[in-house]
Amino acid sequence: MKSIRISFCIIMLGVFQAYSQSKKYKIHSIAFYNLENLYDTVDDAFTNDDEWTPNGSQHWTTEKYEQKLKNLARVISEIGTPENSNAPVLLGCAEVENRVVLEDLIKEPKLQQFDFGIIHFDSPDKRGIDVALLYQKKYFRPTSFSNIPLIIYKKNIPKAEVQSEILDDEIEIKKENKNRVFTRDQLLVSGFLENEEIHIIVNHWPSRSGGEKATTLFREAAGKLNRKIIDSLQQINPKAKVMTMGDFNDGPLNNSIKIALGTEGRKNEVLEFGVFNPFEEMANNGMGTIAFRDSWNIFDQIMMTKSFLESDFSNFSFWKAGIFKAPYLIETSGQYKGYPLRNTLAKAGFSDHFPVYVYLIKEF
Repeated sequence: MKSIRISFCIIMLGVFQAYSQSKKYKIHSIAFYNLENLYDTVDDAFTNDDEWTPNGSQHWTTEKYEQKLKNLARVISEIGTPENSNAPVLLGCAEVENRVVLEDLIKEPKLQQFDFGIIHFDSPDKRGIDVALLYQKKYFRPTSFSNIPLIIYKKNIPKAEVQSEILDDEIEIKKENKNRVFTRDQLLVSGFLENEEIHIIVNHWPSRSGGEKATTLFREAAGKLNRKIIDSLQQINPKAKVMTMGDFNDGPLNNSIKIALGTEGRKNEVLEFGVFNPFEEMANNGMGTIAFRDSWNIFDQIMMTKSFLESDFSNFSFWKAGIFKAPYLIETSGQYKGYPLRNTLAKAGFSDHFPVYVYLIKEF
């Protein structure tokens, strides 16, 4: 953004004024949140969700489920504050069991006022977890959407290195799909943010279960598919505004992001048809959205094509990005002090991931 000093006057609908230049801007936030095992309590005979039932290992009850919904609704209603008083106009989600849990979520009192619509497809993931997009109907009008499968096979890497991958991405042997790794589809949604066409890709790339090195080729394949989707949109319209978001199970500097997807961490280094990743700088500064063994990483990211980087703000353009880390989302004691406050057997928490967001602004 221009190097000017801006003070804000936040009013309803996310409009603010840059007094130093006497210009007015409209602001929208766009976010992604891994909802961590948002399951209902009903056993689905077609997925491996048994542990998330009252008789399962998580002792998942109606009371815990309802509390989890309340917790998530609070977070979603507050992502992007204080710069923007409105909830995200677009919210990518991961680890949702089905459309029912999303319908229950948007009915929560803290979210009802935003009138969210839902775009969701069931994925082939054997745990039954999917990605989805929530959108405020007042601001976004979808025109097309599709789920694009990631076709990857166990044969891509040595057998011994993928045995543990079955924990999250079930390997199923079939005559027609021998050794295929069944993982989440990539969700592509096109539509109009107010009167501007944008495209959103929502992702949850293959996990690191079995080890980072053993599974890196799966995520690199996901990055190549993401790049292919973006290329196809840019072939139709070289100025296409494409935003890809998700839990990538890799950080901004991993090959799946940096090479396969082809990102740059500095706006002035993004070439035509390139992709900007505002979370690369945060990763370099030691920030994180998820922690493991006291090591932080930014698996949750929102990236965008160069067309979002216009400096005159005559259309909705990127302003800045952030990680939403409200104090109530952080564990305050015990072994995991400082980590995201997630579910336990004793109570429903929030998520093992912090949500991320970007601001788009437009002069009017």
